[in-house]
Amino acid sequence: MSIVSIFLVCLVALEHLYFLFLEMFLWTKPKGIKTFGLKSKAFAEETKVLAANQGLYNGFLAAGLIFSLVNNDTKTILFFLGCITVAGIFGAITTKKISLFYIQSIPSVLAISSILI
Repeated sequence: MSIVSIFLVCLVALEHLYFLFLEMFLWTKPKGIKTFGLKSKAFAEETKVLAANQGLYNGFLAAGLIFSLVNNDTKTILFFLGCITVAGIFGAITTKKISLFYIQSIPSVLAISSILI
């Protein structure tokens, strides 16, 4: 795998570790409320368990990418990147926030492309 591919996979993994941090630890804080455009602090408090669950899943995606990189397992890297791409598309469609597509799916698609080329 090329240096560019490794860099892009690491970038996607770091993004998902950041999502984990935002969703698990900052959801009810001003940064989390602003980042996710939550209605209010009360709404953030009511949904913090759901957000923590989302964050945990993002952590699993990052862990899968890192584990696959360490083991030089390209097929598994492509699997996780594909999952991330689909999640970004689904999130953009269901939340009506196209930024999700750009933030989550595009880096993943670029990493996939760099691996396959």
